[in-house]
Amino acid sequence: MNLDRPVAPDPYELLPQVPAFVLESDDLVAGEQMPVLHVKPHDNVSPHLSWRDFPEETKGFVVTCFDPDAPTPSGYWHWIILDLDSTVTYLERGQGESDLFLPGAAAHARTDGGVWGWEGANPPAGDRPHRYIFAVHALDVPTLELDAEEVSATAVSFHALFHTIARATLEVTYQQ
Repeated sequence: MNLDRPVAPDPYELLPQVPAFVLESDDLVAGEQMPVLHVKPHDNVSPHLSWRDFPEETKGFVVTCFDPDAPTPSGYWHWIILDLDSTVTYLERGQGESDLFLPGAAAHARTDGGVWGWEGANPPAGDRPHRYIFAVHALDVPTLELDAEEVSATAVSFHALFHTIARATLEVTYQQ
């Protein structure tokens, strides 16, 4: 199968611009390949993430991981956590396994693969390197008031857009 296609733009460059803050990881290095520990065909463990220097008026967070290079018209959502409290400033490695490991009222929305939790990188074999963009969205509300079991990742992103006061991103790649 021929997967030759144009490179998709960075989706966050197409949205209204907001101030940036810092997103870091003990597991991921910006611009480098995602370790196989976090890849679906291997261990499929969610990575550690931590964030800082977000606006003082932040009332909540949404965390996402998006692959704009998936061979679909709309990319591929690998991780969506909504309703993280403003006091939460990190996720430990493996915390994305299920809602049972998330703090407070936080919950996973379904990935494009139908998983309520972390769904690691799994691009088609032989395709070019895919970008995985982790984003933490600082919100002006404590909750988006969405039903995590019913809402799509795209709908979470849409609703978060209207409440995002700052955003931090970290991009890694993976190729099989």
